[in-house]
Amino acid sequence: MKAWQVTELGEPQQALTVAELPKPTPGKGEALIKVEAAALNFFDILQCQGKYQERPELPFTPGAEIAGTVEALGEQTQGKIGQRVLATPLLPNGGLAEWAIVKQEGIFPIPDELSYAEAAALFITYQTAYFALHRTANLKKGEVLLVHAASGGVGSAAVQLGKAAGAMVIATAGSEEKLAICRELGADIVINYREEDFVPIVKEATGGKGADVIFDPVGGDTFDRSRKCIAFEGRLLVIGFAGGRIADAPTNHALIKNYSIVGVHFGLFRNLMPDQVMKAHEELMELYKAGAIKPLLYKEFGFEGVVDALEQLGSRKTYGKLVVTP
Repeated sequence: MKAWQVTELGEPQQALTVAELPKPTPGKGEALIKVEAAALNFFDILQCQGKYQERPELPFTPGAEIAGTVEALGEQTQGKIGQRVLATPLLPNGGLAEWAIVKQEGIFPIPDELSYAEAAALFITYQTAYFALHRTANLKKGEVLLVHAASGGVGSAAVQLGKAAGAMVIATAGSEEKLAICRELGADIVINYREEDFVPIVKEATGGKGADVIFDPVGGDTFDRSRKCIAFEGRLLVIGFAGGRIADAPTNHALIKNYSIVGVHFGLFRNLMPDQVMKAHEELMELYKAGAIKPLLYKEFGFEGVVDALEQLGSRKTYGKLVVTP
């Protein structure tokens, strides 16, 4: 089978090559998935560079999110041949290949109406946003949700899930094209953070109260400014640090305004409570079938286009998710 492999560390163009590998055989508690689509993530670039927390021995195949069909089952593996699934293969044998081996707990059934490309783009971003908004922030109907980087993969998921929960959603993004996307996703108010200060706009929109929940995958200056427009008993969610700087969190300010600063580490939650992840998946599938959520796809690339896709993703000029279809 064909598979992309990181053979040396560096930028994707330098690090990745297509290799011909034996078709794998599933072992105990595993399934063989015929890959129909694979989603790309920024951490795929970091893995190529050797800058990610997981550093498998070379060569390895990246790719953490796939969708396809179950082709074979190993011993004591539940499921059925031909079942449509999204799945999360593990390093060093990731999903940027024609087939992938996935452990039982990394396999999630999908409905017929969900395309493979959308399914591959759904797991990490929507599970993270769902975990953050519903379990961590306990977002309530009628509350105000401020989403930063709202046209990105996890941000776009947060906008849709916020609207589905009945929140008023304020979205920030960095271009007119991305603001238009945020409106299409359902955002009530959009703010170009490159041209406007979101703090007074949020305060004005909420009658001075501020946002009840702030979804921040950026960090740095964005986190610092977010503290200025968080509501009394608000919840400021730390999703990531796309801005590059890890901000400090003055505890005296949190005390004065009675707000919470809450870390969102979906990977740890998934490891500790896999049953809750499956429950969230089932609820997300119902939301999809009801038309409440729909993964935002920037572009689908052919299998040979992986390097180009990762370079576009690294430019930070894309939106939503980038998907490869082998």
